[in-house]
Amino acid sequence: MSGLVTRAPYASDPARSRGREFPLEGALARGPRSDYQRDRDRIVHSIAFRRLRHKTQVFVAPDGDHYRVRLTHSLEVAQIGRVIARALGLDEDLTEALCLAHDIGHPPFGHAGEDALDAALQKFGGFDHNAMSLRTLMRLESPYCEHEGLNLTWELLEGLAKHNGPVGMVNWALAELDAAFPLDLSQWSSLEAQVAALADDIAYDNHDIDDGLRAGFLELDELLALDFVGDQWRAIERKFPSAPQDRRLRELVRSQIGWMVNDVIGETAARAAGMTSVDDVRGAGRATAAFSSALAEQERTLKRFMYARLYHHPQQLQTAERARAVTAELYAAYAQDPALMESGWVARMPAEEPARSRHIADFIAGMTDRYAISAYARIYGRTPEGLSNV
Repeated sequence: MSGLVTRAPYASDPARSRGREFPLEGALARGPRSDYQRDRDRIVHSIAFRRLRHKTQVFVAPDGDHYRVRLTHSLEVAQIGRVIARALGLDEDLTEALCLAHDIGHPPFGHAGEDALDAALQKFGGFDHNAMSLRTLMRLESPYCEHEGLNLTWELLEGLAKHNGPVGMVNWALAELDAAFPLDLSQWSSLEAQVAALADDIAYDNHDIDDGLRAGFLELDELLALDFVGDQWRAIERKFPSAPQDRRLRELVRSQIGWMVNDVIGETAARAAGMTSVDDVRGAGRATAAFSSALAEQERTLKRFMYARLYHHPQQLQTAERARAVTAELYAAYAQDPALMESGWVARMPAEEPARSRHIADFIAGMTDRYAISAYARIYGRTPEGLSNV
C-alpha cells in the first residue's frame, strides 16, 4: 500500500486557504511545501514552542525526568491528531500544526499561573491562555523582517481561536486580533481543528493517568472502579497474565487511547456523511468531530474522577496556590519597577494603561517554570519553596 489517503470533500485544502494576514512574496517561498506544512514548520522552529519543554503540564516543575511537560504533551496530541486526520481523509499537516500550537499561550505553572495573571489584569480585560496563544503567534513571536508574528494561515488561526467551538464572549486580546484579521468567531471551525481539540482530550485523559499513577496521586484500585477502565484492565490481564505490572499499566493507557480514537473516527465519519465541503462543517450548527454519546458520558465520568483524585488533590492544590502567589508577586514587582524586566521588554514598555499592564503580563506569560523561579529568586533574594511535589 502507498499510504496515500484520498482527501475527503469536507477537508481543508491548502490550495484554497484564505491566506495570511500579511501576503507572502513568491520569492520568500522556501522548498516544496504546502501552506499548512509551512505553518507547522514555523511553529516547530519558534522560540515559543521550544519553551514548552519547561512549562507545567500536570505537575509544577517536576523533578522526575519521566513526567510530561507541555512540550511532550503537545507532541503526543499531534500523534493522536494525525492518526484521526488520516483515517478521516483530513489535512494531516493542518491538524498537526494545530495540535503542536494549542498550548503555546500557557504561562508558567499552568492554570495556577493563568489564574494569577487573570487576577492581576482584572481591571484591564483579564488574561486567557487561549487568546494568549493567538497573541503570541500573531504578534509577540516575530522572527521575520517583513511583519509581526509568524504570519500563519487563516485556517490555523481560526482553529486555535475556536478550539472549544464558536466564541461568544470575546476578550480584549482575541478581539484586537480578530479586528485585524477576522476569524469568523461565530462559526464552527474546520474538522482539522475539531479533531485537534479531541486529540488534546484523549491525550491528557490518558497520559495524566500514567503520570498520576507514577507519582502516587492515583490508586489503581480506585481507577479500576470505573467500569469502562476496569473492562480494559481485565482484558489486558487475560491477554498478558504474566506481564509485569508496570508494562500492563502502559498497555492500559494505550488501550484506552485506541478505544477513544476509534470511537471518534466512527462517530465523526457518521456525522460528516453527506457533507461536501469545509463550509458544510463550519455551518453545521454543532460539532462534527465528536465522541459517541456513550463514550462522551464515560469521558465526563473519567474527567470528574481525575479532578477529584489528581487535579484537586490536596498536595496539588497546595502547590498551585504557591505557584499563583509566585506569579502574582512577579507581576507586582514588575508593575512597581519595570526596569526589572529584560532590557528589550523595558525598551518596549508602553507609557499608558491598559497597554502597560498587558505588556507586563505578556512578559510573564512567556516565561518557563524554571525561568519564573529564577526571576523570583533574583528579585526577592530567595528561591520560592513548595513548587514541586513529585
